[in-house]
Amino acid sequence: MYRWIAAAALAAQGAAADTPGDFDYYVMALSWSPNWCDSVGRARNSPQCAPGADYGWVLHGLWPQHEVGYPADCQSAYPPPSRRDTAEMADIMGTAGLAWHQWNKHGSCSGLSSQAYFALSRAAFDSIEIPQAFRALNRDVTLPALLIEEAFLDTNPDLTADGVTVTCRGGAIQEARICLTKDLKPRDCGMDVIRDCTLPSAAFSAID
Repeated sequence: MYRWIAAAALAAQGAAADTPGDFDYYVMALSWSPNWCDSVGRARNSPQCAPGADYGWVLHGLWPQHEVGYPADCQSAYPPPSRRDTAEMADIMGTAGLAWHQWNKHGSCSGLSSQAYFALSRAAFDSIEIPQAFRALNRDVTLPALLIEEAFLDTNPDLTADGVTVTCRGGAIQEARICLTKDLKPRDCGMDVIRDCTLPSAAFSAID
């Protein structure tokens, strides 16, 4: 009985914490599309992985973040995005379906309308310069994940080493995650976000 009451109290605390607009900063996650397509995208017949799609770094999402932990699946006061709204994000997110998912899980916690959230997501994406070396990668390589981080830092002098983290999955580069204030200024990430991949040699597939 007492355990049930304690669990219910913790659940209520969690629900109260997930209030739209109540967060500290954003994590912008950039996914390396060729690696995602190699691992799961093509098996799902994702249009992001279609021949000629030519995606490199795509916006996985702009995630509201607490200093520790993050809100998710908030009850937004705003209506969900239209199909047109999500389709207009496909050029930087790969698919409209990803845009829809990101709004439901993360954008709903931003305190913004879906249109404002997508506009902010695009502004965040545009605020970071993609290193030139990644824009025309025409062969598969293996490299230390640290080189990915260093390339972003060299190309974006306002970023700091504690404000960028590169993740791996299955021996391959997965994402570059960049921490930003609510007005999209670079800032250091919380300790629970910094998960730098330490592989000395990680797969980095070429843009098709």
